[in-house]
Amino acid sequence: MSSSDGAGRTPSWPDIRAFAEHAEAAGLDSVWVCDHFFGSMPGAPPEGVHEAWTLATALATATKRVEIGQLVTCATYRNPGLLAKMAVTADAVSGGRLVLGLGAGWHDTEYAAFGYPTDHRVSRLEEVLEIVVPLLRGETVSFAGRFHGVADAVLLPPPDRRIPLLVAGNGPRMLRLTARHAEAWNTAWFAGPDERLRERVAALESALGEEGRDPSTLRRTVGMYVADPAVAPDASEAFTGSVDDLAETLTRFGELGFAEVIAVLEPMNERSVDRLAEARNLVISPKP
Repeated sequence: MSSSDGAGRTPSWPDIRAFAEHAEAAGLDSVWVCDHFFGSMPGAPPEGVHEAWTLATALATATKRVEIGQLVTCATYRNPGLLAKMAVTADAVSGGRLVLGLGAGWHDTEYAAFGYPTDHRVSRLEEVLEIVVPLLRGETVSFAGRFHGVADAVLLPPPDRRIPLLVAGNGPRMLRLTARHAEAWNTAWFAGPDERLRERVAALESALGEEGRDPSTLRRTVGMYVADPAVAPDASEAFTGSVDDLAETLTRFGELGFAEVIAVLEPMNERSVDRLAEARNLVISPKP
């Protein structure tokens, strides 16, 4: 489940809190926020987006059981030492429920508007990982790179646990970084398993082999668009089938090795959450 902004208006914090609380009560496993300054697709006006880490920490206090993650934090938007510090603090607030999602970033309009560099994004992410990963393991880190540097940096208080790192990406370098550093991988967005997804899985497995990584040690997650057919029967690039069809599609993702489906729901309301939860329950406890 993704807790972020949708078309029309920016949801208030009470709206978002109620949405997350309902998702947790319905039995879903995680809530996710997006890391943007604003939403803007080609030909569409900008939409409001709340700051991801402030929102994630607030959600940590509003929920008790679900994992809380970012899909995904843009590595360029924050100093890597600060990001690691933020992650440890947010994980402590959540009681050990944080997933640190990281990506190289892509939204050039945001970069230009807020003065962030658009060059060498994967290289910048690589350096961020060289700093953040050992810091989150409780190590003292010194690193001098082209874009980032730390000298005898250490997180105090130290992490209470090894915070799982999720990397989102599909290119050869991104997949190698995932295989080298991450506990989880995300690829998105899909209405269901297709040839494009199978190609991405094959590329991941190739990268795991190149890095000498046991495939069973990497948790695979996939982003899915799910639209309520009663509201958006012709939603482009979204799944629009029945609850039974949705359960079947979730099962097919599982057969490809995906442990978790992270859904963007259209519309973002309780009915959409309940449909997703019902489909999840059908996968876990199929009808006789």
